[in-house]
Amino acid sequence: MQKTLPSLLIALAFAAPAAHAANAAGNQEITARHFASLVSGEPKTAELALFFTMMPKGGDLHNHYSGSIYAEQYLQWMDKQGFCVDKNTFRMVTDKAAVAAERAKPQAQRSCLSGEEISVDNGPYRELMQRWSTRDFYNHSGEQSPPSQAFFETFGYFNDVASSNGNEGLKTLKQRAIDENLGYIETVYEISPITLDPDFDKNLKDDATLPQQLDGYLKKLEASPAFAKGIQDYVANLESNAAGVDDENFTMRYQPFVLRFLSPSMVFSQMAAGFKLAMANAKIVGVNIVGAEHYHVSMRDYSLHMKMFNYLKKKYPQVKLSLHAGELALGMVPPEGLKFHIAEAIDVAGAARIGHGMDIAHERNAPAIMKKMHDQNIPVEVNLTSNEFILGVKGEAHPVTVYRKYGVPFVLATDDAGVSRNNLSNEYVLYASRYKTSYSEVKKLSYDSIRYSFLSNDDKQRLLKQLEQRFVKFEADVANSLPKAVK
Repeated sequence: MQKTLPSLLIALAFAAPAAHAANAAGNQEITARHFASLVSGEPKTAELALFFTMMPKGGDLHNHYSGSIYAEQYLQWMDKQGFCVDKNTFRMVTDKAAVAAERAKPQAQRSCLSGEEISVDNGPYRELMQRWSTRDFYNHSGEQSPPSQAFFETFGYFNDVASSNGNEGLKTLKQRAIDENLGYIETVYEISPITLDPDFDKNLKDDATLPQQLDGYLKKLEASPAFAKGIQDYVANLESNAAGVDDENFTMRYQPFVLRFLSPSMVFSQMAAGFKLAMANAKIVGVNIVGAEHYHVSMRDYSLHMKMFNYLKKKYPQVKLSLHAGELALGMVPPEGLKFHIAEAIDVAGAARIGHGMDIAHERNAPAIMKKMHDQNIPVEVNLTSNEFILGVKGEAHPVTVYRKYGVPFVLATDDAGVSRNNLSNEYVLYASRYKTSYSEVKKLSYDSIRYSFLSNDDKQRLLKQLEQRFVKFEADVANSLPKAVK
């Protein structure tokens, strides 16, 4: 029986989505087979670089703003602000009178040069790049600091201009993210306001009275106009620098950070300010603690810091924590120093995500910790490039293999892409080439980087829907670009 026009239109209306779904499923299967061919045998890393540059990557959840800007841009900002760089120490000179005095000398006699001047002489320029980033570390024979020291020292060279060019810097990170098909960055941005209280430091006891001591110090901070102004200034600076960054295709959120190697009063004041910042502004989605974990003060006060977080978390339970914990390798500290950092970050501080988590194999009751991370969906932020450089850990020695085996959720992230001179696509290349993953797993990693973000539920759903649409297009592009013989 011949169909009438209305019934035909109805049939077509149902057939079109079905055909589209079939095409999408077919494209996904072709993409999966193509990916499998890239990781089988000797991984085809050049083709993987192309694949992952094109592939949608949901978010970068372990990103340090100042460490993500490249040294070349910092030199431009230095010139814009009228500073110069000492050609012997490669540190910025920011005192305007000293800079003016240097510029009054003939160039041959000057010890302080502009970014443009130092850039035209390849010798000092390359040495500056080696000081301000990890460039050339493994392929030249000059005198070098240990890798971890070289990494953490870079920040002292460019911090003078990092904060004063925030809007341009954030827009740079945004454009680079878009260029590699990344839709979200959750960046560790700007140090939380600091207050020093020598009396608190002198009288502090880490004992049963700690909550009462913290009560007293918090009330003192809350009564301080300077503390309140620090929070107001931070929010105003963030709003100014974040202007024009978010749009329908890209989103960025922010975490104020605490430096862990300072005195207890300074550390707690940063934490308190960070929690209040997260309550004050929707763009601030969590609080973090950073700094070399193996430094003496960082190790000595680690448990104290976790108790401080616990105290504030009870007062502000809605504030999320992503804590650097366990960024340690065997031999960096005495063995007992590897036994508790991840566990305390979760059980005491209440961390919702763990940054690095490298010493898990040495922690007491590691299987129980990982079961809790699995059961409670507490992911690890895995940073393959910086873990290899700072800690010398890679390949089968990297604990991502353990987390993966025990079903602990994890995401891939960049850490400090400007210092390491890498990007998120390359982190995926490293993961795929080293661990023989499947397309379904790397696709899940992309989605998980939105699921485990600290975004609001509405923003998560919005970005997950966008990510789904981007994957449909990506898989169609892959399927259409491959020769028929390959499909």
